[in-house]
Amino acid sequence: MEMASFSFPYHEPREGFWGEKTVTLNFCEEDYVMSYYCAEVCNTITNVMFLWLGVRGIKDCIKYGHPLIFPITFIGYIIVGCGSTLFHATLKYPMQLVDELAMVYTTCFMIHATFAYARSFRFSFALGVGLIGLAYFITAKYYETKNPDFHQAAYAILTVLVVFSNMWIMEKILRPALKAREDKRPPNVDVLNTGEALSQMWIMVATGLSIFLGGYLIWNLDNIYCNTIRRWRHQIQLPWAVVLEGHAWWHLMTGIGAYYYIVWRIWIHRCLDGDEDKFRLYWPSVFHLPEVRALEDLPFRGQDKKRQ
Repeated sequence: MEMASFSFPYHEPREGFWGEKTVTLNFCEEDYVMSYYCAEVCNTITNVMFLWLGVRGIKDCIKYGHPLIFPITFIGYIIVGCGSTLFHATLKYPMQLVDELAMVYTTCFMIHATFAYARSFRFSFALGVGLIGLAYFITAKYYETKNPDFHQAAYAILTVLVVFSNMWIMEKILRPALKAREDKRPPNVDVLNTGEALSQMWIMVATGLSIFLGGYLIWNLDNIYCNTIRRWRHQIQLPWAVVLEGHAWWHLMTGIGAYYYIVWRIWIHRCLDGDEDKFRLYWPSVFHLPEVRALEDLPFRGQDKKRQ
């Protein structure tokens, strides 16, 4: 049977339940064409990725006793998803601010996790105060200008700082530390050697960045070719046309990419602590989300225990 037999048209754009939109950004998904009560259905629903992965991350942090900064970061990650849900559902400016500013604040948590590691309380406190000041400046400036380019530039600079700093830490601090411990370790100990551990990290970094940047590319193509894509959607009709919602794909892919880089930092933290003999980055394939697990919770460990 033809696809057309299972499709139906969009409603014409209209004013919906939440009334006049006050946001400074409006995306290629047309307003209220799928629901009277939700302005952008696809852009709203896809934020479930942030909620699911955020809860998953918090549960893992509690279960394995990861440092407090990481469950706090995952809370910020969830707030991003909640803010984005309300932003796209209502198209109201206050909800846009919750979404966009939570992105900045959550990245500031990652900066603190990166640069406060193994530093004195005085340094950590000063860094925290400085980041609060930076977050306040970005908030005030963005609220004053309402310029989305300013927000996007600030977020991009902070994210690049975190990513490249952790790349540097991996090679200049972590690699020598792992190698020194490996040379002192007795043979036949169940710990990845330095080369294997760093190779796995680099593959995970490349995968996370590819997903994140892939989502950014799709979103930009969605913006540039919006009129053409909207025409295609109306030709294909619902429900099949939802696969052409580029900003929705951005939500899914940036949610996964951001999760990758939080887990990446957790694993760096554990290895810097010298806990690579107690924990393992469990990432059996690119189709499985990475986790930092205690050794006894790895699948092959569980099987070994059953055999004993």
